[in-house]
Amino acid sequence: MKFAPAVALIAGLIVTAVLIGQTGFQETGAALAHSSWGTPLTILVRVGVVVLAGIAWSLVLPGPPTVPLHICVKLRLIREAVNTLLPVLQVGGDILAVRLLTFSGTPTALATASVITDVLVQALTQFVFTIIGLGLLVHAGGSGPIVEAVTWGLITAVPLLAAFFIVQLGGAHGLVSKALARFVAGRQWQAVGATEGVYRQLAAIQARTGPFAASAAIHLFVWVFASLEVYFVLHFMGYPVGLAEAVAIESLAQAIRGAAFAVPGAIGVQEGGLIILCGLFGVPPQAALALSLIKRVGDLAVGIPGLLAWHALENRHANVKNT
Repeated sequence: MKFAPAVALIAGLIVTAVLIGQTGFQETGAALAHSSWGTPLTILVRVGVVVLAGIAWSLVLPGPPTVPLHICVKLRLIREAVNTLLPVLQVGGDILAVRLLTFSGTPTALATASVITDVLVQALTQFVFTIIGLGLLVHAGGSGPIVEAVTWGLITAVPLLAAFFIVQLGGAHGLVSKALARFVAGRQWQAVGATEGVYRQLAAIQARTGPFAASAAIHLFVWVFASLEVYFVLHFMGYPVGLAEAVAIESLAQAIRGAAFAVPGAIGVQEGGLIILCGLFGVPPQAALALSLIKRVGDLAVGIPGLLAWHALENRHANVKNT
């Protein structure tokens, strides 16, 4: 583990311990004990999120060769596991997915373009989801620093998303190629040719407007569907919130988690964010902390199988190469 992520992880663990200590270990433990069916339902929701996200990814993958749906779902599980459990700034799993997708015979350029497109669609739909959550919070009477922070975060995200999209346009690929050509000047590396191939695949993917739109619709539904974790857990703890409130909490919690990309698993940041967000709807800190811990159980429930699946794929690929 590199130094900076290690420091961030340790700091996050300390913050989490302090929050639990201030809230009360017994109180937080009691809230966890009262969660009842909240934990297994959270795991079921998380599995559904992975499957639906895998389906959304598969839609932007044109053939040939056609990538089986179960491969997309498995690799999506691995992406979530690596991004959630390993200190890779929440993007390492996406980079790894490009390599793993080539194991199924998918050309590298197509694998790269598909992951870039999927990440873009996910970012765009999360942006929309955050706007929805902010609107619901304001409609419910929310105000103050959290609303201002999220608003400024959305404003800041606009040029970043625009830049991410513009770089993928056909007219921009020349600039990227020239930059790469300068970077690798005098080296025997086919980066420029590879970049051209990726841009051709991006153009092919984005020209299929129907599948692209369907993928975006599924991703947006996935964000909303994930709000059921908040809804179920708080309901069984005895602090029921409506679906609108659950969407507001989940959307803004995800925005806070995304902003803390430098902290592995957003440990400490997620806990503090949920205490603030849940408090806006009358949910006490101990219940908010218990909710965060149950979400961590969901991370492990999909993360551990994902890491094991990654290990199995690597072993299988190594055995095939050696035969």
